[in-house]
Amino acid sequence: MSPLPELRYPTVTEVVASAQALAAYRPALCTLRQVGRSRAGRPLHLLSVGHARRAVLVVAGAHSNEPTGLGTLLDVAGRVVRDRTLRADTAWHFLLCADPDGASLHVTPAPRSLFDYHLGFFRPAGHEQPEWSPSVLPPDRLPPETRALTGVIDELRPYLQVTLHGTDLGGSWVQLTKDIPGLAEPFAKSAAELNIPVETGASDAAGWPASGPGVHVMPAPGAGAAYPSMPDDARNSTWYHAHRHGGLTAIVEVPMWASDLVDDPTPHPAPAVALRHLAGRLLRDAGQVRRVLDEARPRLVGVDGPLLRAAEWGLDLVPGLAADWMHTAPADDTRAYVGSVEAFGRRLPLRAAAMLRRVLAEHGDPAAPRLERLMATWSDAFAERFRARWVPLEHQIRHQSRTVVAAALHARDRAG
Repeated sequence: MSPLPELRYPTVTEVVASAQALAAYRPALCTLRQVGRSRAGRPLHLLSVGHARRAVLVVAGAHSNEPTGLGTLLDVAGRVVRDRTLRADTAWHFLLCADPDGASLHVTPAPRSLFDYHLGFFRPAGHEQPEWSPSVLPPDRLPPETRALTGVIDELRPYLQVTLHGTDLGGSWVQLTKDIPGLAEPFAKSAAELNIPVETGASDAAGWPASGPGVHVMPAPGAGAAYPSMPDDARNSTWYHAHRHGGLTAIVEVPMWASDLVDDPTPHPAPAVALRHLAGRLLRDAGQVRRVLDEARPRLVGVDGPLLRAAEWGLDLVPGLAADWMHTAPADDTRAYVGSVEAFGRRLPLRAAAMLRRVLAEHGDPAAPRLERLMATWSDAFAERFRARWVPLEHQIRHQSRTVVAAALHARDRAG
């Protein structure tokens, strides 16, 4: 693994302070207002730059373990303030953090390694994630963060919503709810310039058509799911809410550590066999975490909270997902896709172990050191297998920022 980054990811508090300073510096151009509160009462802030009716909405912090977007949001906002042409006929709006409660629980601002990153890991269970909750919950049970986000979309009616995501180890890719012609070229050019691999077979977009390498367009409603067991459907998420107003959503993913194994479009010699092997390892790895949980559960009577719920939720996904990999034809036959699935299979039990370890350590449970040793072994094996190399933070931000602006310009041409 690469040495400690010189820079670190900003906290939500720092992002809010920067937005306040920007609004104070350019009060005629920028406004900062509260648009809701989280479940724990934390404010949700929206920074607006410009006054045109045509709008772009940029959302950061939807997944607490994907910190690059906070820095990217500030970078794009500063660029819009400096470049009059970007706001000549478009107002830009920035939801500073969609899940501040989650951000308060993920605590790795400058990870030195994958193990270090996972020591402070948190990612909520699916139904507690602001963007994903509408795909698994009825409308009357949606969390306040989701209602705030959809309320902003309904108010602004953006022609483009960009939501800033990331991955711990892999490559960069874009998911679109509608195609943006012309985006693939600047996206690929930016990635190449910064030596960031393009994840051409991202498992998150398994079975989606591509408008260019790493640019995946969501299938039309009614298309079959690549992983039938997965409980959510992106077409029911907040990504699709912009469609009510004629808009679309772009999800821009960037890696913290890069791996060229997810950037190989050549055919895999036996993808189905490989996926069955990966399914077996997923079951074995998750089984080790499940046994620790089952052993510790009698000692955790009365213990609850987002970390434990998320760990259990991740473990509950495993049997169905492994069955999908064993019994469903691969959505893609490339080495890049098999590599992306392998990364997913290593990631899921590691994350569950990381969050369960935090719960056990907090309560002084004797099983916590065992999970920590398992995390260290899995993190090192993950990094070694994928030949992980740190992507400088400024490169993560620059690539994501460039892609956001390119998506806005090309989508504006599409919208007319």
